[in-house]
Amino acid sequence: MSLIEAHHLEFGHGSQRVLQGVSLALEPGEIVTIVGPNGSGKSTLLRVLIGALKPQKGSVTRQEGLRIGYVPQKLHIDPTLPITVERFLNLPVAVGKNAALDALKTAGVAGVSSQQMSQLSGGQFQRVLLARAILGKPQVLMLDEPTQGLDQPGSAAFYRQIDAVRRDLGCAVLMVSHELHVVMSASDRVICLNGHICCEGTPEVVSAAPAYRELFGTGTGGALALYRHDHDHGHDHDHHHNEAAE
Repeated sequence: MSLIEAHHLEFGHGSQRVLQGVSLALEPGEIVTIVGPNGSGKSTLLRVLIGALKPQKGSVTRQEGLRIGYVPQKLHIDPTLPITVERFLNLPVAVGKNAALDALKTAGVAGVSSQQMSQLSGGQFQRVLLARAILGKPQVLMLDEPTQGLDQPGSAAFYRQIDAVRRDLGCAVLMVSHELHVVMSASDRVICLNGHICCEGTPEVVSAAPAYRELFGTGTGGALALYRHDHDHGHDHDHHHNEAAE
């Protein structure tokens, strides 16, 4: 059985349809990325799948007892608030020092537990949010534009970390992104959304689809090739990162 299935979802505000006739399924262990222009319903779809929004038509079926970890698009913390990373990970429910340290290690920021949240770099902050999302050993990790505000090398490094988390936890990943040059290569399957699903499939299939090219053009082809990696054969990610940065 799929971890999550959506059937003919519709959602809107007044007479405006944000989602129309959207159906998809998320399988164990896969990385699926939802791409689309601004206003295409990407974040809304994620919230419907999580259960934060109720669809006006259609249905969402989640595997019984499904554990979902969520990384929001952004989180504002008052810079004057003195709160360490470890304390942040223990809110609102205490998880213990060892669990917090393990999550930080898995997220790639093992050494920041005693630092103030306000002192973290943008990349470190996002990885702490990732650590918080994986504390409960999720079967599905959902991320909404997780690298917004990071530069291209920082975004590439974060997506490599997502792939590492997927391998460590064996979880499926569903994420929303606008960064086509990075995210297309980090995905097993891509869903192109513009209120409805325009096309879906492997990155190669979607990037060649007329509906995708109509929305995004063909300008990401070179970067897509540079960031391509094989989940199963462990290519040297740093080598690809260095190529892309040159």
